[in-house]
Amino acid sequence: MLRSYYQGSVQQFLHTNEQQIMGALALQHEFALEDLQKNAWLKQIEILKQQLDFLDEGEIFFEFAIPRMGKRVDNILLIRNLIFVIEFKVGEKSYPQHAKTQVIDYCLDLLNFHEGSHQQRVIPLLISTQAPSCEQSWSAVSTYQDTLCCNTQNLRVVIEQALDQFTGLTQLNIKQWVKSRYKPTPTIIEAAQALYQGHTVDEISRSDAGAKNLAITSKKIEQIIEDAKLTNKKTICFLTGVPGAGKTLAGLNIANQCLKTNEQEHSVFLSGNGPLVDVLREALVRNTVELAKQ
Repeated sequence: MLRSYYQGSVQQFLHTNEQQIMGALALQHEFALEDLQKNAWLKQIEILKQQLDFLDEGEIFFEFAIPRMGKRVDNILLIRNLIFVIEFKVGEKSYPQHAKTQVIDYCLDLLNFHEGSHQQRVIPLLISTQAPSCEQSWSAVSTYQDTLCCNTQNLRVVIEQALDQFTGLTQLNIKQWVKSRYKPTPTIIEAAQALYQGHTVDEISRSDAGAKNLAITSKKIEQIIEDAKLTNKKTICFLTGVPGAGKTLAGLNIANQCLKTNEQEHSVFLSGNGPLVDVLREALVRNTVELAKQ
């Protein structure tokens, strides 16, 4: 998968004909190019050329790949030490929550899984082209509870304000950032085998998947289970997270820990993913056989 359909410095972008940029986008597009997509790109190019002409630095990307989500961000804008994740909603007259969530998910994915973004300031930015201007919630944006919101007229102002509000955490090297990998967590098969051999979730998780958070989550749910047993009540826990965050891994760990705590009790790990269940069973059986031979 190509990292992006178009990449260039902001100055290169500003001085490149829109038809050349469109040609580069269309050439890399993997599917039939519909008028809706072409019109959206043209509008994005037009707006960005108008609103970014104050910049004499930075790098811009169109259709930047987010492999774990199987999607592409409309634009990534690197300015100084800041990473702006930009999503356009062409023709939108408001700032819908589902669109905000989409941008925040992209940011969290970069922070958690993109090696070059781990120690950087990643900023979610939603552009609804026909929406009114609004006040920004800077503290909520910094904790990914909200996004920056703007329209076609005040994008420049919002970016200028963000440059004043936020500072980068470490020096951002654009070339290294572009080449950075999406570092994978262990496969669920490897994770299951390790868990059933006595390892804990934080021992088998990669730091980019938030091993500390996974361990805390597992421990908290285990505490809830113990409390439910002591008070003789039923409890349901809902665990959410972006794809690849380790939800399945946490579930496996909790089920395994319950078995280890009391052999007289039973825990069952259920999944609606039939192929995953079959593969896990086979992997664990084979692993058990191999261990018995040692």
